[in-house]
Amino acid sequence: MWLGVLLPFLLCSSLEGQENSFTINSIQMVILPGPQVQNGDNLTLQCIVDISSTSYVTPQHWVLFYKDDVLLHNVSSTESPESYFIPHARVYNAGIYKCTVILNNKEKTTSEYEVTVKGVSSPRVILDKKEAIEGGVVMVYCSVPEEKAPVHFTIEKVELETKNVKQKREKTSQNQNSVMLEFTVEEQDRLIYFLCQASIISGKHVETSEIIKSELVTVRESFSNPKFNIQPEGMIIEGDQLNIQCTIQVTHMAPASPEIIIQKGKAIVAHRKQTNEATYSVMAMVEHNGNYTCKVETSRISKVSSIVVNITELFSKPKLESSATSLDQGDILDLWCSIPGAPPANFTIQKGDKIVSLAQNFTTKASEWDSGAYTCVAGIGKVIKKSNTVQITVCEMLSKPRISYDSKSEVIKGQTIEVNCQSINGTPPITYYLLKTNSILESRTVNSNEPAVFRDNPTENAEYQCMADNCHSHTEMISELLPVKVIVPVNKVELSVLSKEVVESGKELVLRCSVNKASTPITYKFYREKEVRPFYEVVLNETQGFWLKTQASMEQEGQYYCTASNRANFAKNIPQSNVLAVRVFLAPWKKGLIAVVVIGVIIAVLVLGARYYFQKKAKAKQMPVEMSRPAVPLLTSNNEKMLSESNTEANRPYVGYNEDIGNHAMKPINENKEPLTLDVEYTEVEVTSLEPHEGLGRRGTETVYSEIRKANPGPQQRWSQAQPDPQEHHLQNLNSNRFPEVSDADNH
Repeated sequence: MWLGVLLPFLLCSSLEGQENSFTINSIQMVILPGPQVQNGDNLTLQCIVDISSTSYVTPQHWVLFYKDDVLLHNVSSTESPESYFIPHARVYNAGIYKCTVILNNKEKTTSEYEVTVKGVSSPRVILDKKEAIEGGVVMVYCSVPEEKAPVHFTIEKVELETKNVKQKREKTSQNQNSVMLEFTVEEQDRLIYFLCQASIISGKHVETSEIIKSELVTVRESFSNPKFNIQPEGMIIEGDQLNIQCTIQVTHMAPASPEIIIQKGKAIVAHRKQTNEATYSVMAMVEHNGNYTCKVETSRISKVSSIVVNITELFSKPKLESSATSLDQGDILDLWCSIPGAPPANFTIQKGDKIVSLAQNFTTKASEWDSGAYTCVAGIGKVIKKSNTVQITVCEMLSKPRISYDSKSEVIKGQTIEVNCQSINGTPPITYYLLKTNSILESRTVNSNEPAVFRDNPTENAEYQCMADNCHSHTEMISELLPVKVIVPVNKVELSVLSKEVVESGKELVLRCSVNKASTPITYKFYREKEVRPFYEVVLNETQGFWLKTQASMEQEGQYYCTASNRANFAKNIPQSNVLAVRVFLAPWKKGLIAVVVIGVIIAVLVLGARYYFQKKAKAKQMPVEMSRPAVPLLTSNNEKMLSESNTEANRPYVGYNEDIGNHAMKPINENKEPLTLDVEYTEVEVTSLEPHEGLGRRGTETVYSEIRKANPGPQQRWSQAQPDPQEHHLQNLNSNRFPEVSDADNH
């Protein structure tokens, strides 16, 4: 028996000595009564856990409940299932639920379950008063105590009799589950009540409560509807005293005294405050016919009444007529006033506020002072009526317009000028026409006697005229002619040679500087290239200027240009011509003359050389003979002269021959050559030489004849002495009838 008792104990002891093993088989959540519940129902969440273990006892474990991933409830338990109870579920209890079991270091979580709570708990409506007055306010308090914010409230004011919603207001309370709103009591309100509804957003859905009705509110009038009282009663005739009165009744509960306003159309004709009535009093006229409105207003209340007033006309409105509305000065102005039916009345005719006639008619000789607005006033008893307005214009004839332009100096081409046209006398508005070369250029209308200003840019000489016209029946007035001289500046210059750019020496050289169409006088200046100052300057009334060199030489060869300007050209904007190259060549006869002179010089050099050669040779032959002669006394001067002449004559060579050094033969110089047509002159030259072996007592004198040839005049020389050509004679008269002298041109 002890063995039986001890065996279980030993078995348990052996198991306790061993380590327990466990595992979580499964976990699930059950929602009761279901995942969707009505607002106010109870809600139970059950977490069912299945655990296996080596021990006979379920191990201790933790069960955790979550809502929207936020820990809601936790419990340590050995039981399964474990529950979480939510009494009277509200909208804020809706969400995503799950549960988790933790056993030592092991845990397992269920899937997520969505719980929906349908509907919102019924709101409560509380009013601050059950009786209100027109223009007052009612405070409405609406709440859902069982719900959590945010809550959206909708409150409506409803008329009991018509069930019409008079006013609706909405408001979302973010931090509270209640709201208080103010409603105005209007003048049409009698018995009213309020409706309240709450709405809450739950996930993707909006849950709303039922509509709760408040208690009834009784509305009292603060003042009655306005009433009209018209005096006199019955038919009202022009001239009667008209009284329009508006009255109201105000209760003692009125929060403020109202304002009474009487209107005719949109015009306020009378108004009163702090009283129960307002009156509009006036002498009745036809224009007082119409609809009248009485408004009684406070800050929030406005009540309106209307009435129509009819007034019988005593007499019709007078009519003013005239013979004409536009008259020339000096014409007869005739005005007359009439009333349909011609009742007896008092008439006056006025110009503006000034009475011009106390009768029914007005006649006068029109002057410019009679222009203006005329009216007629007719009266019967106390009734006075004003006629239509007649505008009379008396037109004064225009004086002859004056025309002028503002330029204080000469007008340059393209420059803008202002032409003024003005008639000193005449009734405005005045229309001016500017004529240029008998054509209308522009027109302007001026509402005074000030000048009309026209602008133009003349490019050539022009004549302007001004024509003026106004309301007068006379034809247009025309001014005098206004001539305007336009200075056309020089803008293009050209330099040319009258004949050719290659000029023969000795012939005339004529440079022409021409311009386009420009105003005179024009200043022409001629320059040589790279020279700052002109070598010739002239002022002409022509569009071309000339410079003449009567006998051109090589000095005139080079490059030339010219400038031309008039008073319209500025100093920094003077146009310059093209650069012209001029070449000067020698005449053929001059070339021949130079050749002849060169040849003559060469021949003279040859002759002198030959002469010197023969003289030297002759002296060399005489030297042995003289050395063999005995000494002789000194000769006298006569003997010396004779001897000198004898020796000179003996040693004179023959002119025109050269000595052949090889055979001492004499040959003519011009042998086998054509004869020269030269005139020969001979000149005697004495040559005295001192012989060294004769000492101081002897001298030798030789005579040498040199030959000078003159060339016969050729054809070129004869041409230069001929009379000038008629065309060249005409060119000399282009610049002031004659060209400047050559010497003058060079000096420049």
